[in-house]
Amino acid sequence: MTDTAAQRGTAATPARPAATASPKGAVRPGAILHSTARTGSEPGAGGEPEIPGPDAARRQPSGETSERAEWRAWLRERTEAVAAPYGPLSVTGTHWLADAPDGRLPGVPGRWTEDGEELVVSATAEDLLAVDGQPLEGEARLGPEHGPLDARVTSGDRHLAVLRREGLWAVRVFDPDAAARRAFAGIDAFDYAERWAVPAVFRPFPEGRTIQVANADGARRGLGLTGEVVFTVEGVEHTLVAGDEGDGSLWIVLADATSGRARAEGGSYRFRFLRPGAPGVDGRLTLDFNRTLLPPCAFTDHFLCPFPPPGNTLPFPLTAGERNPLATG
Repeated sequence: MTDTAAQRGTAATPARPAATASPKGAVRPGAILHSTARTGSEPGAGGEPEIPGPDAARRQPSGETSERAEWRAWLRERTEAVAAPYGPLSVTGTHWLADAPDGRLPGVPGRWTEDGEELVVSATAEDLLAVDGQPLEGEARLGPEHGPLDARVTSGDRHLAVLRREGLWAVRVFDPDAAARRAFAGIDAFDYAERWAVPAVFRPFPEGRTIQVANADGARRGLGLTGEVVFTVEGVEHTLVAGDEGDGSLWIVLADATSGRARAEGGSYRFRFLRPGAPGVDGRLTLDFNRTLLPPCAFTDHFLCPFPPPGNTLPFPLTAGERNPLATG
């Protein structure tokens, strides 16, 4: 998948129960989102949400290490991507054609039908749809799109992106004026700690494998795995299974002793993602848990995410990385 920075790698599937994916269609989580440390802000003038982020994320305190400064810059970029006009917070609906035999999608102008390997949208002048920037009167044939910035069909400021997952067609609506985007106040994150940048070794499996895991909608789908990452925390060895982003970079779905617990109890969201990059030729890499990510389904119900596979729940509190989204009000 080659979406924008805000949408990239979501491997999170649109929100609809579906049959088990084949190994070729195995879910691959990634970094659809970007974040910042815990902040609070109100929407700015003109309806655009103010980009949340502490002053510390914007300037480097005297004597701060380069690693911590890089982490602060990463946090700032994460926030900007989440709050972007067509970022994940702008999603207001994912409409499956299988649920609309008449081709009419809730709140979406035009008539949408499938025709083999193409999706067909039909509209009149009154529908106020545009394709490739030109008003649509008649029909247009569309194929699957990578994300909102690739969407050919627009309705005012809304981008209507065409999806195809497991043989099913859908239209996902991205609206810069989405309530979730306007209410976004940042991401609660654990503070940076050098001890959570842990040396590790990647051990590839002889052959890639796909296992069935539960997803956020309760359905089970294939999750592709290519090996395991071995590391040590406080003298104890731990192992996490990992997948491949398609370019050699690893991704990991994990939980820990903070998962699903309230913030007052030191908790975090029920599971998280980690993208540590590609291992070296000797298999060595660093797991920087300070860059542990919230999954897209933590921000909107219109994405599905795979739960951690067996063995990927750490027995200790991982007090690093993103914890939970924050909202105004």
